[in-house]
Amino acid sequence: MRTVAVTKIGSLRDPDELTRGRIGVVQFPDQILGPEDVRIRVAFAAICGSDPHLAEGYFGTDVPIGLGHELSGIVEALGEAAHRNGLRIGDRVAGNFLRFCGTCTACRAGSQQFCEYIQDYNRPGMAETVTWHESQVYKLPDSVSLREGCLLEPTSVAVRIADKTHIRVGDRVAICGGGPIGQLALQVMKMNGATSLTLIEPIADRRQMALRHGADVVIDPIAEDQQARSDEITDGRGFDIVIDASGSPRAVHGLLEIAAKGATVIYGAMYPHDFEMPLNLSDYLYLKGLTLTGVFVSPYAFPRALQILPYLDLDELTQTVFDLDDATEAFAVHVSGKHPKVLIQCNDIDDVGDAS
Repeated sequence: MRTVAVTKIGSLRDPDELTRGRIGVVQFPDQILGPEDVRIRVAFAAICGSDPHLAEGYFGTDVPIGLGHELSGIVEALGEAAHRNGLRIGDRVAGNFLRFCGTCTACRAGSQQFCEYIQDYNRPGMAETVTWHESQVYKLPDSVSLREGCLLEPTSVAVRIADKTHIRVGDRVAICGGGPIGQLALQVMKMNGATSLTLIEPIADRRQMALRHGADVVIDPIAEDQQARSDEITDGRGFDIVIDASGSPRAVHGLLEIAAKGATVIYGAMYPHDFEMPLNLSDYLYLKGLTLTGVFVSPYAFPRALQILPYLDLDELTQTVFDLDDATEAFAVHVSGKHPKVLIQCNDIDDVGDAS
């Protein structure tokens, strides 16, 4: 089957063509359909901000590296025992690219994200088909199109971020980074009663997008004094919740300054593996009493992400679409940052559930 894959390790942003990473469409073997498996004919697969990290050799995998974990499609085949969730051939679905084993110490202790066998079932979905265990697959509501449905996985990340903030109605919230996760987290935090909801983002189009989707205020961290603007927005109190969705080493440290005393600061992105942030424990953990935490995948979040998907405004995140054969160009557009999200159409499927 045709699959989008990293074919050469290297940064996709490298100006030198000889050392630049490469993305191409290659032939991968069809995935075996086990008795509890579901084969999905993929409609749309979205490019995630983590995908270029795979091209950089972030996880040390040999090429070709199959890509794709944000996807939607229709059920094409079911294993003989894959009927516990009531799935039927032809159902419109999306899902979790990770299969949690359910039997290791972490899974049994309620920490699926640290499943000891989390890589055993890692199957790339930016392809003509993908075969997942039935526990990974969720039927889409009729009101959610396949194009929107491929955002179930990033929506689950936004839900997981909200979970870890322990937000209370009325909490003042700042989000750094106006990419897809930042924009989705903004909508989810608005649902949860956030006030003084602020997006910090250097790209003007992304700031305007946030204002259309519920932000009360936006800050340009390059042209404005981030600390002064935050004091102005919060009357000098700081934000009760600060979320980083940028993954930028240049941005993350300053977020501690705009957090209120006793605030929660969530580092909700993927960071360079060798990046170390200086932290004055006396200032931030003792005197300010901050809670600092991160996010690694989205255990237990998918059912609720599915519930809120029809309530999110996803149009601007699903406008830019390339065909599977044009995946190389799609990734070039993605790394340019000119579009909030880039989708790859892996098959032309009639979407009878398309709300539009």
